[in-house]
Amino acid sequence: MELFKDKYTPGLIDRTGELLHQYYPALDKARFRDLVFAEGWEQAEFKARIRRITQALTEVLPSSYEEALHVIEQAAPQLRGVEYLFVPDFIEVNGLAPEHYELSMKYLTVFTPYSSSEFAVRPFIERYPIETLKRMMEWTSSENEHIRRLASEGSRPRLPWGSKLRSLIADPTPALPILHALKQDESLYVRKSVANHLNDISKDHPDLVLDLASTWFGQHPHTDWIVRHASRSLLKKGHPKALALFGYVEQDAVHVEQLQLARDTIAVGEELEFTFDVVNASGQPQMLRIEYEIGYMKASGKQAPKRFKCSDKTYPAGRSKVATKQSFKVITTRRYYAGLHTLTIVVNGQPTASATFVLE
Repeated sequence: MELFKDKYTPGLIDRTGELLHQYYPALDKARFRDLVFAEGWEQAEFKARIRRITQALTEVLPSSYEEALHVIEQAAPQLRGVEYLFVPDFIEVNGLAPEHYELSMKYLTVFTPYSSSEFAVRPFIERYPIETLKRMMEWTSSENEHIRRLASEGSRPRLPWGSKLRSLIADPTPALPILHALKQDESLYVRKSVANHLNDISKDHPDLVLDLASTWFGQHPHTDWIVRHASRSLLKKGHPKALALFGYVEQDAVHVEQLQLARDTIAVGEELEFTFDVVNASGQPQMLRIEYEIGYMKASGKQAPKRFKCSDKTYPAGRSKVATKQSFKVITTRRYYAGLHTLTIVVNGQPTASATFVLE
């Protein structure tokens, strides 16, 4: 599996230097390459490599910030994708001074359709919060979906890979007008960002998100999708108000029977296959969110639970058979430890039936 940091091949760096040289003939391509691949490159991770390339560009492009941006602007349409995050990063590194603010705001929107400015805008929010959030509110009216998304994505309090916006973690309300403005956006790309932003907020202020979700839900299909996607962490935690909002009420007349594992012992790399019966004794169809939780054995000898979605639909009255499986394939984000594990079926946020198995 290719890592993001491995995208920065000598070929990509040489192509970048050659492209920029077309618009700035004084650019020393060999020096640019040497600066990028100087000592420490091999040990550098993805974000550190982005910054190394940015610093190299700062050395070989015009010393005038405005002139350098103009050179990059001409090349930007050919610098598309996550591997070119050093383009907006150039603004973060060189454009934070007050005298550069207006130019930086302009070029964040110029570059974001090619390689997102969501990371580069965050230091501006921290340094100039009122001015920048006001500017981002203006971006919500842009005809370009990438710029509208930047307003939401860039102001996420807990953006993955991005620096945390501690002031918005403590109090997210200054960014809420941005989300209100985009709650019926025609672009799924933008709506996903709004939902992810709200999901971020729900980790620190669940009641705020639930109150907003209750107000928004039922207004518009686009907004309903946002609310549902934004509530995924709360639903996974079995938050009663979130479950009730989507019709997942606690069901005394629904229970799980016949939980059976295909095998009681599995090895790393194999799959845990299991089946169970959902028994709906209410006499009428019921909306059920069914999840399963794996209690993973940790190095400490204790289990740590991780919940997974199984199904989310209306179950008829009577008995329904469910069959599914969970992979124990080696992945970079989880380390497996041998020992006793627990499988628990969760219906509408309530644990129902459990079984144990051994991972060898």
